Amino acid sequence: MTKKTSNVCVVKHWQEAPKLDESTLADDLMRHFYYTLGRDKVGDSKHYLFQALALTVRDRLVARCRATNQYLADNQCKRAAYLSLEFLMGRALGNAVLSLDLEKQTREALKEYCTEFEYVEQAEHDAGLGNGGLGRLAACFLDSCATLALPVIGYGIRYEYGMFNQSMEQGFQVEQPDNWLREGHPWEMPAPEQARVIKFFGHVEGHQDKQGRNHRMWVNTQDVLAVPYDVPIPGYRNGVVNTLRLWKSEATDEFNLKEFNAGSYSEAVAKKNLAEQITMVLYPNDSSENGKELRLRQQYFLSSASLQDILHQWVEQHGTDFSEFSDLHVFQLNDTHPSIAVAELMRLLIDEYELEWDQAWSITNSTMAYTNHTLLPEALEKWSVSLFARLLPRLLEIIYEINARFLSEVALMWPGDIEKQRALSLIEEGDHPQIRMAYLAIVGSFSVNGVAALHTELLKSGLFHDFYQLWPAKFNNKTNGVTPRRWLAYCNPELAELITSKIGEQWQADYAEIKSLRRYYDNKTFQSQWQSVKQRNKEKLAKLVQARCGVEFDASMMFDVQVKRIHEYKRQLLNILHVISLYDRIRRGDTQGMVPRCVLFGGKAAPGYAMAKLVIKLINNVANVVNKDAKAKSLLRVAFFPNYNVTAMETICAATDLSQQISTAGKEASGTGNMKFMMNGALTIGTLDGANIEIREQVGADNFFLFGATAQQAEEVRQHYDPNAIIQSSQALSNTMALLESGHFNLFEPGIFNDIIAAIRSPHDPWLVAHDFDSYLDAQQRAAETYQDQSQWLRMSILNTAASGSFSSDRTIQQYCDDIWRLTPMQ
Repeated sequence: MTKKTSNVCVVKHWQEAPKLDESTLADDLMRHFYYTLGRDKVGDSKHYLFQALALTVRDRLVARCRATNQYLADNQCKRAAYLSLEFLMGRALGNAVLSLDLEKQTREALKEYCTEFEYVEQAEHDAGLGNGGLGRLAACFLDSCATLALPVIGYGIRYEYGMFNQSMEQGFQVEQPDNWLREGHPWEMPAPEQARVIKFFGHVEGHQDKQGRNHRMWVNTQDVLAVPYDVPIPGYRNGVVNTLRLWKSEATDEFNLKEFNAGSYSEAVAKKNLAEQITMVLYPNDSSENGKELRLRQQYFLSSASLQDILHQWVEQHGTDFSEFSDLHVFQLNDTHPSIAVAELMRLLIDEYELEWDQAWSITNSTMAYTNHTLLPEALEKWSVSLFARLLPRLLEIIYEINARFLSEVALMWPGDIEKQRALSLIEEGDHPQIRMAYLAIVGSFSVNGVAALHTELLKSGLFHDFYQLWPAKFNNKTNGVTPRRWLAYCNPELAELITSKIGEQWQADYAEIKSLRRYYDNKTFQSQWQSVKQRNKEKLAKLVQARCGVEFDASMMFDVQVKRIHEYKRQLLNILHVISLYDRIRRGDTQGMVPRCVLFGGKAAPGYAMAKLVIKLINNVANVVNKDAKAKSLLRVAFFPNYNVTAMETICAATDLSQQISTAGKEASGTGNMKFMMNGALTIGTLDGANIEIREQVGADNFFLFGATAQQAEEVRQHYDPNAIIQSSQALSNTMALLESGHFNLFEPGIFNDIIAAIRSPHDPWLVAHDFDSYLDAQQRAAETYQDQSQWLRMSILNTAASGSFSSDRTIQQYCDDIWRLTPMQ
């Protein structure tokens, strides 16, 4: 393998290494099991067999990753870096086996160990690198980038503890640490020699060189190492494997040995602990000042390490000539979290590589692109100037300079309009001035995109209207999408096989082909096959609900599902009020025409979000009452699925009949759960919000259960909102509120739901729960009546899948590529 030439060890080129193909998979699995892991029998634990199989599959990914990297080294092509504080990857084994087309060989190899693939893959922990739609979207995007052979690298943080594990105690959410790395992560490959130094604290000094040029020096800093761990991201059967680079924080020095020997143990390791805190936990609670500081440190840590990484690679190849840098690089900022990258790139170019301001700004402003993911002003991050001054003093100087130059541009657009300057300033004035990070991202980027048509229009007309007036060409829409490989081919293999039997297998790589399924929607034989697949998926979910919730779901009933982050604007409260209304009807004997249904909730509430956690408690209390009532058993079952995650969704979305997408119009940026359910043939009940609008346009109004105020109507309603009058005038809502307020669901916890009741009755309720209630009940009734006609329901189900082609993340990424990144696929 190697030979000695003088003192230089020359290693064979990687292309000459032993080949890894289907024929060697079983041998490689045995080698890893026996020698890499030192095992001689499987026993009761599937852990080591999973590890061996993962390493076997990883070997094949690494071979393709090298080929991909070699292509990039040999070809000077433009590359994109996707910066995101979250990557909700889920399990990797099944997706990798699917992408490499190794399922048959894998199953054959596992027969030697008397086990099934499904059993082995259960040993893998979900990668705890995100907490919701933002992170799952990033994961889908990486899948699509690799499948489309685009040169894109993802940058994120290697959190040791991910999104908390959620359990229920007496109906309350309880959080436990998610130590997802406790048994190792076989997919990652550390590269400690490529660690980057990240600066914090200290102060800034100035000096002038012999040429009279002023320099700013950030000195006396507390430095932290960012150590990269690379995870391969396979494209779908195309030989391309891109990389997700995750950064782990470490101390520059392990500890002070002198202090340790003197007995000052805690002081000796304090620096090490402080450094490692940065990547310890996903999204620390930022209600305290310490929490805010840690979150800002995370955001700067990610941005600085990633930018340094790319600049270092550039200098290695091109030296310090940055004249073509912006022609060959683009940075996509996934939401506001990495927006500090704008100021950091300026710092690196000016302080480290000695570029003039105008040249550095030209590079920054032509390489940064910003994706906004929220319409909620409170979700647009702001950081206090005092925190910045203490933690990142040099960055604060740069932000002030960016702001001064930007405001001169505002003054030219709106001469003498001081209020406009205040409104657009990157610095929000007040007793405690704050930096508006979304504004920094807009000012520093050449592209600003929303994630659904309505969302983008609302950004332009509302949240960022002044910026849109200033730079209309910057703004564009890129409706979100999800990967059909994981969210149909992998999670619903029986349905995938049925689809392939009718339209061929090309749809997995080119999901636009799914439209060919439409010609079968009225075929009775196909409908029957479709229904059989759905029924088996429902039985599988029923077993999972029984195991996790202790609730018996009947697979013959309608499966009515809402799983997503618990938030008031997503209106799980409206859903549970409908459940209470159904239960009230059952108790009154008003059950004629009622369709038996199982209602499933799932999702996590942020640890500090009291109202969201109270809604979870209400759902659990209602479920407890309903499920124990013999009168309700044949018509209604309710469960809250604890610790909802990617793996759970893979089972849930394949089994769902009715998908609940019921956010208050104008509040949901896009949503992606709606797309996953649609791909798997669920029908949607929803408002005209986010991507729901486009889903309805694609599938047709007759195949979507619409209700509720539009975004414009909601704004008008808020001007004169009187929920108590609405409750009084609605018999159904009046009965529902009476049952809730009677304490029927909290007989031994008096007053516990008073805050929820008050919120529903408040004229300041921004979510308009009471206003949309009757409309929601009408839509639910239409859904129930349609479900009774199974032939009609199946037609609509097939049409939903057939119309889901435009909600593939491949389409989204192709639009990013065409309109923003302008990348050339790797040949």
